[in-house]
Amino acid sequence: MVAVHMDGASARGGSWRGEVGPVLAKGFGAIPPPALVLLGVISLQVGAAFAKQLFTVAGASGVVTLRLLFAALVLLAVWRPSLRLDRTSLLVVVGYGAVLAGMNMCLYQAIDRIPLGVAVTIEFLGPLAVAVFGSRRKLDVVWAVLAGLGVLLLSRGEGGLDPVGVGFALAAAVLWASYILVGAKLGERTRGGGGLALGIAFGALMALPFGISGAGTELLSPPVLAAGLVVALMSSVVPYSLELEALRRMPARVFGVLMSVEPAVAALAGLVVLREALEPVQWLAICCVVIASIGATRSG
Repeated sequence: MVAVHMDGASARGGSWRGEVGPVLAKGFGAIPPPALVLLGVISLQVGAAFAKQLFTVAGASGVVTLRLLFAALVLLAVWRPSLRLDRTSLLVVVGYGAVLAGMNMCLYQAIDRIPLGVAVTIEFLGPLAVAVFGSRRKLDVVWAVLAGLGVLLLSRGEGGLDPVGVGFALAAAVLWASYILVGAKLGERTRGGGGLALGIAFGALMALPFGISGAGTELLSPPVLAAGLVVALMSSVVPYSLELEALRRMPARVFGVLMSVEPAVAALAGLVVLREALEPVQWLAICCVVIASIGATRSG
């Protein structure tokens, strides 16, 4: 998951109208922005659930590598970015790719060990922390406490949670917070979707050694490659594109509020696709984090 709460569409790569094609732009233009955001969230989390089903074949690292590789190829073909970058811009692009690869690696290692909805809820503490610490309102202390209560309740389900999985989810949260900050710099230093495409390409190169060591020759298996393409489209290309168009047409604050439903959507995707049933107390925990995220985003 790579959602970014930033001001303006430029932070997500700028408007693509006229670059991808008038037909595609017209098609997205007919869909209300809130629907674009929700469709992107659903695509992202259903894609993550589908990716988890591939772990037994290619491993978590292998699936992440295929996702980033195919996403990079598609976005490089769409945006055709220039490689003429000054030193600072290059460092930002490389840093963006490193954080992106690390975030996805940690998240997939987490969902390999704990339910998808739980992992995404813990990971969501990253952007929530950015929103809370970036505000000076006293009310945000309430949202921070509510989110903390939610995380505490997550561990109260029957059988508890794998501590290693929780650790990877927390690492993903830290990296997501870093991703937001680095992503803002990427939006400042690059134009259009070129920076996004190059960043994902660097991330794919960084993930490649881990994917090869984890999956070996299975990465070249035609069925695995086909499944990896589907994961890349559902978890990267489609949600990024939908979010990009939505941000062009709606305030970033409203975008952030809509994105706050992501933990709940992840839990539903885990339930429907993976049959990962959560305890009632864990559903309550997810609601706490969602409410805290909405509150922090609106007050921020």
